[in-house]
Amino acid sequence: MDGLEMRELRYFTAVAEELHFGRAAERLGMAQPPLSRAIQRLERRLGVLLLERNRRGVALTGAGEVLLNEARVTLDAAAAAARRTRRAASPRGPLVLVTKATGSHEILRKLLDAHAAEPDAAEVEVVLCGIGEEERLLRDGRADAALLHPLFSSLAGFDSEELLAEGQVAVLPAGHPLAARPFLSMADVDDVPGLPPARWPRRDGTYPPGAGPEIRDLSQLAQLIALGRTLAVVPASARAWLWSAHAAVPLTDAPAVTTHIAWPSHSRSRALAGLIRTASRL
Repeated sequence: MDGLEMRELRYFTAVAEELHFGRAAERLGMAQPPLSRAIQRLERRLGVLLLERNRRGVALTGAGEVLLNEARVTLDAAAAAARRTRRAASPRGPLVLVTKATGSHEILRKLLDAHAAEPDAAEVEVVLCGIGEEERLLRDGRADAALLHPLFSSLAGFDSEELLAEGQVAVLPAGHPLAARPFLSMADVDDVPGLPPARWPRRDGTYPPGAGPEIRDLSQLAQLIALGRTLAVVPASARAWLWSAHAAVPLTDAPAVTTHIAWPSHSRSRALAGLIRTASRL
């Protein structure tokens, strides 16, 4: 962001998130008067009002909302750059590959086995994470590569290689009448009496409206399906985590799910390049 300092962005972000100069100053470990003056100088430099101040408190203007979004992106990118730089200073450390805990075990095992057979292959540390965490870990510099599903995660800013394309299944309680069918359609599972579809978090952490439970982790989802409280539509490879209390029925018209290995587009890591070469040959 031309003309803006990282310190200014940190100050503004703290005030914009707290909507209170006193709390923001405490969060930053500084006194309130210099913080107020810093925000005023920032507004004068930009020539726009960022915050509405009145007796009831502080509120963001439209311009302030834009700057908050941009500042978060910039601060996150700076933190990620610092982490990647520290990782680059330790070239003998393992590559970190992140994937959902319920990701395709078969394609992951094939990738790891094929890579381990390569001469001078780097060690790969696999980090299994929860819903939506793999993209965030890759973006913030805590991982070198990630297995991502573009249907659920964004590949923007990454290079990627497609590893697998698969259909989806409906996971239901094993005793439910629909579980006995050889296949189902999306319409069949859209409005099942007493069995509302699970609601997955959006990328911003909010949930879409609906009657189904908000899913926070996969063990919770598995329990709720087994108890007959919900159903879920998931990639076919997720059958790996099913219990005997679950049934997976193929869906005839669900969009295909592709699994990509993704990595930062600006990476110059030779070790990572070796892992990607292995993945491209699977």
